[in-house]
Amino acid sequence: MRIAVTTPMGHVGRHVTSMLVRAGVRPLLLARSPEKVPPTLRYYADVMEADSTDPQQVIAATRGVDVIYWVDPSVFSADPLADYALATQALVEAVTINEVGRVVFQSSIGAEKRSGVGEIDGLANTEVALDALNLDVTHLRRGYFFSNLLMDVEGVRQGKLQTVLPLDQPLSWAAPRDIAEVAALTLLNPHWHGHRTLAVHGPEDLSWQQVAKILTDQVGHPVRVEQISDAAMREQYLTAGMPPKMADAVLGMGTGMRDDFHPEQSRTLATTTPTTLVSWIHDELLPVL
Repeated sequence: MRIAVTTPMGHVGRHVTSMLVRAGVRPLLLARSPEKVPPTLRYYADVMEADSTDPQQVIAATRGVDVIYWVDPSVFSADPLADYALATQALVEAVTINEVGRVVFQSSIGAEKRSGVGEIDGLANTEVALDALNLDVTHLRRGYFFSNLLMDVEGVRQGKLQTVLPLDQPLSWAAPRDIAEVAALTLLNPHWHGHRTLAVHGPEDLSWQQVAKILTDQVGHPVRVEQISDAAMREQYLTAGMPPKMADAVLGMGTGMRDDFHPEQSRTLATTTPTTLVSWIHDELLPVL
């Protein structure tokens, strides 16, 4: 079974890659910058240059592939939703021309709304496009990354985080490694068929109030979270250098999860993964504080 992995050095992809290697698979890694794949990994994997928004590169890189682990690239962009559309087109053309039989797609909670969730709208459109094809597809609707906290390490250091979500609103949080485990097991399992959606909810739903308390208990100083207005958050994004469409797309993920959102997949044994926020903080956050 020939398995291709996109974003192989990302928060989730690096774990998917190492898990496949440990399972005895030699994965094909599709990388925008192949030189960033370390030599120690190249010994166990094949690497091809492929920009996920370039259909010809993706088609060339996926010839002979049986299964693709696909991640729409999330990069600094003047128009991220346009980039998502290009990536979707590249994926559809590649699996169609190369007759790839299976795709495991890293989606997100919120994609079930189909629109009004900012950058997640791009993932929803990929889901729709894949479901229109005659192949086996699993959409992994993962929860909020623990690793998103790494994007505001300075805020954690200063003990002040901000969100547009109500502080008592529960949200599923998940460790990237756990998402990767579900992805790797799904890639290696030949027995599922059709179009499926599988959520990855993490061990428990957490509100920002609960996250602040856990951070306070673990990092050695008080951490508080405040809810700010949509306009104030957007202005922060613009001040940080985000282009306007990107600021809108990133803001839209928060407002879309806040306003009229009801998860399509309920929490079950199959969607609950083990890594706690406390454990992740010790493994990933404390070393960089």
